[in-house]
Amino acid sequence: MDALILLGSFFALVFLGVPIAYSLGLSALVGALWVDLPLDAVMIQLAAGVNKFSLLAIPFFVLAGTIMAEGGMARRLIAFAGVLVGFIRGGLALVNVLASTFFGAISGSAVADTASIGSVLIPEMEKKGYPRKFAAAVTVSCSVQAILLPPGHNVVLYSLAAGGSVSIAALFMAGVFPALLLGGVIALLCLWTARRQNFPKGEVIPLRQALKICADALWGLMTMVIILGGIMSGVFTANESAAIAVVWAFFVTMFIYRDYKWRDLPKLLHRTVKTVTVVMILIGFAAAFGYIMTIMMIPMTVTSFLTSLSDNKYVLLALINVLLLVLGAIMDMAPLILILTPILMPVIKMIGVDPVHFGMIMMLNLGIGLITPPVGAVLFTGSAVAKLSIGEVLSAMKPFFLALLLVLGMVTYIPWLSLWLPRYLGL
Repeated sequence: MDALILLGSFFALVFLGVPIAYSLGLSALVGALWVDLPLDAVMIQLAAGVNKFSLLAIPFFVLAGTIMAEGGMARRLIAFAGVLVGFIRGGLALVNVLASTFFGAISGSAVADTASIGSVLIPEMEKKGYPRKFAAAVTVSCSVQAILLPPGHNVVLYSLAAGGSVSIAALFMAGVFPALLLGGVIALLCLWTARRQNFPKGEVIPLRQALKICADALWGLMTMVIILGGIMSGVFTANESAAIAVVWAFFVTMFIYRDYKWRDLPKLLHRTVKTVTVVMILIGFAAAFGYIMTIMMIPMTVTSFLTSLSDNKYVLLALINVLLLVLGAIMDMAPLILILTPILMPVIKMIGVDPVHFGMIMMLNLGIGLITPPVGAVLFTGSAVAKLSIGEVLSAMKPFFLALLLVLGMVTYIPWLSLWLPRYLGL
């Protein structure tokens, strides 16, 4: 009955159109009143939820990603990717994949990836003879890489929701191979489609022009070196690399590329503060909600239920994947991470799954949810950028969904894809 009161009030509020963050907070209050818990305890948990040093990485990474998304870096990375693979048959599709990889490792945002890369490449691909809906499908699908690659701030939320017991640096490094695998599988699908539909070849860029493009893009690529190299070498913590990434992004955007106007900076900072404020409110209310769940012993109940269905590790992982895919399609990513991680963590520990590995399973599942209707924020962004209906983009995404599910299966059942790099680096 306790779980019914807590979760029932939450879903009722969501159904009535109350924002998810406030639904979490109000349902936590309802749950506290139901179990006769003093409301002061809820407020203490809310404050404690946002009073964590590791959360400093989120505003820094959001600000760095916003500066780079709006400062002309995406256009230069697309040109750089064109130098590397643009001359192959279907090369513009491969440019899309590679540019998403580069930009995802800089912005950490799937929505920013789709908006920035798509606004340049979707019209260009159509002009070169690619179907517009295929171009949109490639752009939307590739953006899932940004969820896995560092500096995706969602892994910070996962670490927080796991009680701070999972290293953020280990999670950052764990996402590298799954993201590259995802990009590689989509690239192979694009090559197969290009041969089958006889997509055009691109032109080989002259050496002098190619060198100029590479030199221009190098400033942006250095952001990846700062974030990844600093964490891998142990020179920076995740928070420190985020702060340095902001300084570097600002320097490159305002003094090297100079595509962004100084008068627009206050608006950019205002948008960043609004985004971070929403995230912090969500984290605080989710901490209170999770506290009430723990008191009601909901995680233990879910663990007992799932283990009663099967004691087979692989069957339980499949069931969890189905659960995450379904919920990811109807709810946004951040609240799901904060709600589900405390519930599922006892289950995955009981069946012997490494929490870092499970973090990548969760990120990929919920990343697929971002491109799945009815609440796929990235899918909606891609459709808007491409000026197509959701149905038109979805019709071209069927093979890409199969590719993503294939990668999900590999990440789920081949743990070393996620664990080898962080263990090799001693994280």
